[in-house]
Amino acid sequence: MRLDLPQTYLLGLTCLLLVIAVLVGRQLYKVRKDELSLIQLEKGNSKLSNDSSKLYELASVQLRKRLYPQAISSLKLALKKLDNEPNEATALIENALGFALAAQDDFKGAITHYKKALKAKSDYPVALNNLAFAHQRLLEDQDAYEIYKEVIKIDPKNKTANSQIQKIERRKGVSLQNETKKKGFNSF
Repeated sequence: MRLDLPQTYLLGLTCLLLVIAVLVGRQLYKVRKDELSLIQLEKGNSKLSNDSSKLYELASVQLRKRLYPQAISSLKLALKKLDNEPNEATALIENALGFALAAQDDFKGAITHYKKALKAKSDYPVALNNLAFAHQRLLEDQDAYEIYKEVIKIDPKNKTANSQIQKIERRKGVSLQNETKKKGFNSF
């Protein structure tokens, strides 16, 4: 069987449209699932609940929906309602609160909450990565570099930390080259 150019074109176009339809369908499913979760949690009066896990779940959905102010209030309420929860729960909530603040460009506030998360659980690579990122956004590359090095000690295969260390080292290399050129030292 021989395929002509128009048949090949139509077959390729059909395959492309099928892939796009699957991707769009998956995205719609995720969005709809998040919306239903948000509606269900809000109807269940999660704000009035004494259960910090329900409040954290509500805040997680709000974060996925990019409702940062609502997520911040839910997470603060969850922190107030923590009762005899393990330190991991405190670390998760503090990290999420820091993330919500960072999403609104409040990096100093985010750093405060990332540090609280690390007090609750010192070997928490996600919080360390987030803390280093916040330092980078505040143009504190040396602090970020040191924190990423800590992440590598905990998780040597951490892709985020490894790539950010390389970026900082490249920037440092460029800045060192610029400083030597300013001082009149040229390498030939």
